[in-house]
Amino acid sequence: MRIIIIGAGKVGYFLAENLCKQNHVTIIDRNMNALRKAEENLDVLCIKGSGVSTSVLLEAGIKQANLLIAVTSTDEVNMVCCLTGKKLGAAQTIARIRDPEYAQDLSLLKEELDLDMVVNPEQAAADEIARSMNFSTAMNVESFAKGRVRLVEIKITKDMALAGMKLNDIPSRFSSQILIGVIVRGEDIIIPDGEKVIEEDDSIYVIGKSSNIYSFCKLVGKSPVKLKNVMIMGGGRIAIYLANLLMEMDIKVKILEIDKEKCIELSEMLPESLIINGDGSDEELLQSENISNMDAFIAMTGIDEENIMSALIAKQNGAKKVIAKISRLNYVNVAQNLGIDSVISPKLITSNQILTYVSRNNVETLHRIIEGKAEIIEFIVERNSKIINTKLKNLKLPKDVIIATIVRKSEIVIPHGDDTIKEGDRVIIIAKNKNITELNDIISNNRGKA
Repeated sequence: MRIIIIGAGKVGYFLAENLCKQNHVTIIDRNMNALRKAEENLDVLCIKGSGVSTSVLLEAGIKQANLLIAVTSTDEVNMVCCLTGKKLGAAQTIARIRDPEYAQDLSLLKEELDLDMVVNPEQAAADEIARSMNFSTAMNVESFAKGRVRLVEIKITKDMALAGMKLNDIPSRFSSQILIGVIVRGEDIIIPDGEKVIEEDDSIYVIGKSSNIYSFCKLVGKSPVKLKNVMIMGGGRIAIYLANLLMEMDIKVKILEIDKEKCIELSEMLPESLIINGDGSDEELLQSENISNMDAFIAMTGIDEENIMSALIAKQNGAKKVIAKISRLNYVNVAQNLGIDSVISPKLITSNQILTYVSRNNVETLHRIIEGKAEIIEFIVERNSKIINTKLKNLKLPKDVIIATIVRKSEIVIPHGDDTIKEGDRVIIIAKNKNITELNDIISNNRGKA
């Protein structure tokens, strides 16, 4: 596939890094330093210029392009790039559009500009944070099978009964209707078998039906609680989207914003939220605003270090759950090891959405976790799939690949060796350091017979 990416910033670079392994990728940007970084580290073609320029797009091979992705810092530029690219011959276009003012008109914009996909990192991040509020004790929450299956990340503490248990012993003690698909232990990422023992300080990724995940969390001492009061630090786009979502959930919202003019705007846009003009990293301000009574504190300024420090201060002062927005992926593990409950990365969320679209060989959903070192992929099984009607115990799965869940009509199955996969099933795969683009990639040619 021939792909043109306009914008070599954080998202553009991350996309190119993941797409150039199997596709011919060209990056367009005006910033020579950004292009130089991509050229030195990735197998891509770099062109200096504007993505709205017809001559630059023609030089990049727009007439032969299967996909144009516009992820510059300006919504309007992204829209014009896609419109121009489509007129010049690009088969498909994706635009990043972030401004809340466009949110109500996205479907109209998509139709008028003939866009194949629109991504909004801030809205997607807000959606993910709001979802996590239903599993308040989980570090991260992902959805599959149109919300019927959840994947949650849980930190193991010494007071939890899971610490020291073999995975084989968990069904008899807690529930057989969930699966622990990934264990993160320090720098190690483990796709576990039944003999693996869970240890204190591990992070585990648990997958299953939403109600079963909820019950499991209660049984292991991580009972989700109803959140009533949330404090947000930073009044940017995510805060606006998130405040509206939380208020729909009957959660009271307080926003701390250091810019006075921005506070006035927020007050007009969010009349039901309490807007405070002040520095959310100031411990005295947090204390005066009753941080100890907050069910959650979410740090979402544009500075990673400030978000991490403010979340830690809030945690130290009694906030029950703290979340930090992080742009640099190498900060994610650092933040979690310091005690931050959950980390959100709009860049990673956006990239996952686009990568899912690009690798659409029956890929319904794709989530990359742990700095992209592991993937959870949801496939819809087609009639010609090689794995249909074969018992799972007879499939020769590669190392570090597991079939985590099978969704068949109204049934959600945590599979065992005698289960089989049928046409039309939704199959959720967990894989470490693999490049799985279609379901048949998970089996070798010497598989067993049913």
